Amino acid sequence: MLTVFALSLLTGLAQAAPCEHLGTLARPNTTITAAQLVPAGQATGPAGALPAHCRVAAVVRPVPDSQITVEIWLPVENWNGKFQAVGNGGWAGTLSLGAMREALRAGYATASTDTGHQAGQGQSQGGAAFALGHPEKVTDFAYRAVHEMTVTAKAIIAAYYQRPARLSYFNGCSTGGRQGMMEAQRFPEDYDGIVAGAPVYNMLRLSASQVQRQVESIGTPARRLSPDKITLLANTVLAACDARDGVSDGFLSDPEKCSFNPATLACTAGDGPGCLTAPQIETVNRAYSTMKTKTGESVYPGSAIGFEAGLRMPDAPLELHFSPFRFIGRQDARWDPMSFDLETDLALALKHGGAIEANDPNLAAFKARGGKLLLYHGWADPGPAPANTIAYYRGVERTLGGSQDNWMRAFMLPGVGHCGGGRGPDDADFIGALDRWRESGTAPARIDAARVTNGRVELTRPLCPYPQVARYKGTGSTDEAANFVCASN
Repeated sequence: MLTVFALSLLTGLAQAAPCEHLGTLARPNTTITAAQLVPAGQATGPAGALPAHCRVAAVVRPVPDSQITVEIWLPVENWNGKFQAVGNGGWAGTLSLGAMREALRAGYATASTDTGHQAGQGQSQGGAAFALGHPEKVTDFAYRAVHEMTVTAKAIIAAYYQRPARLSYFNGCSTGGRQGMMEAQRFPEDYDGIVAGAPVYNMLRLSASQVQRQVESIGTPARRLSPDKITLLANTVLAACDARDGVSDGFLSDPEKCSFNPATLACTAGDGPGCLTAPQIETVNRAYSTMKTKTGESVYPGSAIGFEAGLRMPDAPLELHFSPFRFIGRQDARWDPMSFDLETDLALALKHGGAIEANDPNLAAFKARGGKLLLYHGWADPGPAPANTIAYYRGVERTLGGSQDNWMRAFMLPGVGHCGGGRGPDDADFIGALDRWRESGTAPARIDAARVTNGRVELTRPLCPYPQVARYKGTGSTDEAANFVCASN
């Protein structure tokens, strides 16, 4: 009779051969650089040891100037029969290993890509220097790399398990949210469901609005707010609007109902610690307002009331935002971002890098094949505006004709920053909600989320499908989601 150890060893050996054989799998324009069995516990992450898996690394070159790095991890045991690809952040350049670990632990085969370039080679983590002189790499970053990763991963999954994944999901936030939306728009057959968080789907327009505001505050010191004045502003907003939802909890659950006016903080007898000067009030109003060109064309919406604690006052323009205008638009590594011109530089970036934008609201093909789209966004996000995600949601409704909530829903996270953080509940299982939706056909009526600090759950709260908001029932602890209902706004 075989011992448990021997059975375990034989199981590992039985899986090792198929894994290693993947190294010889022939794929168009693809070089498999590694195919190895990783035993349980040998690889670890922040949450501990990983289960046994087959790790496949590949480089895909659909055009001569492409070098798209991809990794696929395949569970040796307890595969749930599904594939979950994970997205990137910023300008990518690295694999999203943390998100892959989460997917693997949940039983998914998973994949990630660096989108065709590696951060650290001529640019920092936040930059687009890879694009200088390489228009094909811009296309890879824009959409081609994720699609190539998807096709490659599906083929390797089918070869390893001798059957294709039953369902395929994409899960990403920020740039990952943009990637998910791009997949739904350009390659609707790739995924059965997509989670797109805080999506920077019009990334160049977002960056233009951010650089414009940064240049204004850096070039005119009188417009800058000190950390103490940012705290004053944030506390004043909370005092004005926090309790309007029936609960004082340190964040706004319904920012669209808050009509706070920064002029209420205007200094009346010179500058002081308890007030804002006229130039500082203008800075705050600019942050709330839609950025427009000189001719009145809308570029990008403003931040939501309630984001104030995250108001940024950098000493120099941030590379994350100015780099597309330097390397894609101007194509000049020496271009000074302080010379930024909203109309000229945005037009140049869109001319040379417009493929990055994923703003097509016609998702008819994705809808027709049964695809599910779950959008989410933190109301306190200081970067991508929550109103921008809502605008896309409404745009899809207008394009396809009325409510689309049987296959598309948006969840707004009160008090939550960019892809997490802030004072609100940011720990939510969006991929689990998407999976249940796709499997059962029943759209999520709410998704309970938690705020967790040092491993301790401090509060739970329901996230509601927009435009519904969480309302306190009037009894029970306000720290427990069970005591809230989702209600019409």
